[in-house]
Amino acid sequence: MKKYDIVVIGFGKAGKTFAKFSAGLGKKVALVEKSKKMYGGTCINLACIPTKVLVKAEREGLSYEEALARKFEVVKALNNKNYHNLADEENIDVIDGSAKFISNKEIEVTNDEGQSQIIGGDIILINTGSSPNRPNIAGIASPRVYDSASFMELRERPGSLVIIGGGYISLEFASLMAGFGSKVTLLARSEILDKEDEEIAKEIIKDMEAKGIEIITGAETQEIVDQDKSAIVRTNKGDYEAEAVLVAVGRHPNTEGLGLENTDIEVGSHGEILVDKNLETSVENIYAAGDVIGGLQFTYKSLDDFRIIKSQVYGDKSYNEEKRGAIPYAVYISPVLARLGLTYEEAKDKGYDPVENKVPVNQIPRHKINNDPRGLFKVVVDKESKLILGASLYGENAEELINYIKMAMDNDIPYTYIENAIFTHPTMIESFNDLMKF
Repeated sequence: MKKYDIVVIGFGKAGKTFAKFSAGLGKKVALVEKSKKMYGGTCINLACIPTKVLVKAEREGLSYEEALARKFEVVKALNNKNYHNLADEENIDVIDGSAKFISNKEIEVTNDEGQSQIIGGDIILINTGSSPNRPNIAGIASPRVYDSASFMELRERPGSLVIIGGGYISLEFASLMAGFGSKVTLLARSEILDKEDEEIAKEIIKDMEAKGIEIITGAETQEIVDQDKSAIVRTNKGDYEAEAVLVAVGRHPNTEGLGLENTDIEVGSHGEILVDKNLETSVENIYAAGDVIGGLQFTYKSLDDFRIIKSQVYGDKSYNEEKRGAIPYAVYISPVLARLGLTYEEAKDKGYDPVENKVPVNQIPRHKINNDPRGLFKVVVDKESKLILGASLYGENAEELINYIKMAMDNDIPYTYIENAIFTHPTMIESFNDLMKF
């Protein structure tokens, strides 16, 4: 067995950052990645970056083919940069192959040629990410059916698209492809955006339907049937035909094949690796981070997971999951929805005495410059403490603006400070003066 100070399984955000940091301290590090296409992790190669490249290209008026060429160029550059950022380090061995535990401290790595080696580490970090779910639907093996990963490799824009699923990934693809000119039908089993502020959810649905997106709720997909140049999706709400079908019904942790049954690492009911607040598994000095532990699936959450592990392994052990506060998120529809903390109803349910305020985007001077009046900004505050409890921002630049709210909440800055803050003009953020006026 070849021994390392640190073994990282998976090239995701937490894993690659921990590997780089550890090597900088003089530790001997092995980073195992089973696919050369995944250097840098899911975000760079399949998700956040490539999808947002397409979103930006669509807004610039590029054709689907032009946007796709830009996407492939960006992914190739980032994949290569991420590989060399670690492989060129003197203290890091990037090992191509599939990792499988054969005991708590021994890992067998097998490459594509079937050659194996055994490695071990004083500290092990599992950062293998997640993969799209493939539900048990008759006909799902059709070549016209894609998941969120394979759809990103589609070289020609489908003239029509049926999306099975009503989550945020479904909404992003629906908005994107409608923008490129595809006729989009979204089939959701339940109401969409049911965890969001009701008023904002209605605005989003109205705007998506105005783009020509057909939204069918309460739809149970029963079968997918191939035709000569299309596929028919049969549901309890009728049949829907399209040139392509995208199945986006969530993701599952990548733990299959890891050999966790050969260890004392505990796994949850959905295949997620169970960890404590310090992200340590049930085996001492084995940590897990990112999508593989379940919960929110964001690359910036994975980065914060690195900070927790760094604190536990190299620091004073003071930082853990309980210390990071609410995590913001953004849904890259058009315009963007960004959210942090509680809605008004959620705040009431938790025993606060909340008040809320709102500003329609069409009342913000900047909307004239952006040429986009769509959207609504809302904030919820606690009447007694004057602290911000949450915000839902639907409009241009929401993905940036939500981070200002995060900073205020983390530092217990009362809404009254923002009400009287000086902001540049003409900007979207200057609307916060009115948003915080109670």
